Amino acid sequence: MKIWPDWVRTYQKSWFSGDVVAGVIVTVMLIPQSLAYALLAGLPPEVGLYASILPIMAYALLGSSMTLAVGPVAVASLMTASALQPLASTGSADYVALAMLLSLLSGGMLLLFGALRLGFLAHFLSHPVISGFISGSAILIAAGQIKHLLGVKAGGSNVLETLLQLAQAVPRTNGVTLGIGAASVLFLVLARKSLAPWLVRVGATPKLADIASKLAPMLAVVVSTALVAALRWDQTAGVSIVGAVPQGLPGLAWPSVPFSAVGQLWLPALLISLVGFVESVSVAQSLALKRQQRIDPNRELLGLGAANVASALSGGFPVTGGFARSVVNFAAGANTPLAGVISAVLMGVVIAALTSLFHYLPHAVLAATIIVAVVSLIDVQTLREAWRYDKADAMSLLATAGGVVGWGVEVGILMGVALSLGTLVWRSSHPHIAVVGRVPGTEHFRNVARHQVVTEPGLIAVRVDESLYFANSNVLQDTIEALVLAHPETRHVLLVCSAVNQIDATALGTLTDLERSLTQRGIVLLLAEVKGPVLDRLEHTALGQQLQGRVFLSTHEGFVFAHQNAGAQRSRLEAVAASPA
Repeated sequence: MKIWPDWVRTYQKSWFSGDVVAGVIVTVMLIPQSLAYALLAGLPPEVGLYASILPIMAYALLGSSMTLAVGPVAVASLMTASALQPLASTGSADYVALAMLLSLLSGGMLLLFGALRLGFLAHFLSHPVISGFISGSAILIAAGQIKHLLGVKAGGSNVLETLLQLAQAVPRTNGVTLGIGAASVLFLVLARKSLAPWLVRVGATPKLADIASKLAPMLAVVVSTALVAALRWDQTAGVSIVGAVPQGLPGLAWPSVPFSAVGQLWLPALLISLVGFVESVSVAQSLALKRQQRIDPNRELLGLGAANVASALSGGFPVTGGFARSVVNFAAGANTPLAGVISAVLMGVVIAALTSLFHYLPHAVLAATIIVAVVSLIDVQTLREAWRYDKADAMSLLATAGGVVGWGVEVGILMGVALSLGTLVWRSSHPHIAVVGRVPGTEHFRNVARHQVVTEPGLIAVRVDESLYFANSNVLQDTIEALVLAHPETRHVLLVCSAVNQIDATALGTLTDLERSLTQRGIVLLLAEVKGPVLDRLEHTALGQQLQGRVFLSTHEGFVFAHQNAGAQRSRLEAVAASPA
């Protein structure tokens, strides 16, 4: 049994410098993000720091990505707040304990899924649903942070309620807080868009310039904290600050909550697990492809599960792979998860000795950091592409985003999943069915409605482009019956099964009834291009026995059989007509 992950056993000295540089840079980026996302989750700031140490190390041992940066992220923080706010007072000891339990449940579920090798769950949520969920969450997050920019108290369970309360609170706006927040937003937006090009013009490499632009939030934190501390705006102007952050590494502890809380948190934990897993795998795979590396979804389940369990036991809250930090980690030269381990060690140093530096950090700057980060997650491009290509997917995206904005994260994601599954069932229950004919001079067969083809008199050849099951078998039967009724000269019906991967018991019964009905009218049912596994199951059924000699390897053979059989029937009829009475 292997004790150490592959990257440890195959580590090369040449990788070390890249891992060290990446670890330092990601730490600088992670400090303001961990504080900001703790604020978003309704937790004390130190909880965000706690969630940035052991979870990273746990993922490094079990995860499969070389560059995924695990830790607090915006969407998981929003889902945490949504799950916990009805159960306990924000920021209280009970609230923190429930956050630990939520992380423990999420981690336990992910570990169980990994042990059962359910990595295919990464494909359970469609891209439009994930895009809609993240976009809706970004809008909800941004709206919820405006109160910190204004220095007022306001809230709501959805965007509309939040905006109405903000409108009522505008007269109570703290001018200094608004100035700090607006300046921070403006600086971060300009840094995101213009800092990298400017650094390139003054001589920096594009890679260095891009990394520097992503570290702008740390500069905003340093400058604003220094200003508030020097001018004592917390006392003279009423600016809300982080305040005292406990110093010292977190201890290991089990969440001290009643067992009944499990019943209230299992569904949010499941949703956080699924969304976090899908998002993490997507990021990890996109980065791995750039280096011709592979991601194992089952190991990702184990890695993320261990990370969340570690977060729970060390006083943290649910974590997952973050897109922005992972991209910076990759661009900074990370070669292995050692970069994450280095980042975790440095975060430990910060918590053990430097938390007093955050005392005067304004909440408005953290809110600005969150708003600028999440606004970039609003994915209009995917909506445009989905609307042009497949309006059903576009509607799933809009419904998911609308559900999150209007009713919250749980309702939004459930609406998206329900719509996606509903669309899938509707499509499979209304399969594309085509009457096919021969392309002249070939053994190829195409849809008669789309191509110039030749049909065989007395033969209806039908291709069904879907597996046959209880929801669509009657559609096929009705289609064939309608075609036979419209063509009374029909003597053969050829069912082309090239796209049929499975026939369930209901569909088998429908085909059996269809074959019996056609036989009573003197019409022969033929099958062609039946896949091996499907044919293996048919052979042991009454229908399979009845169709012996009438199942063909190719559509061409079916056409030849129908032509020859029709000719033989005509010869018999002519012989009967010519015989003396």
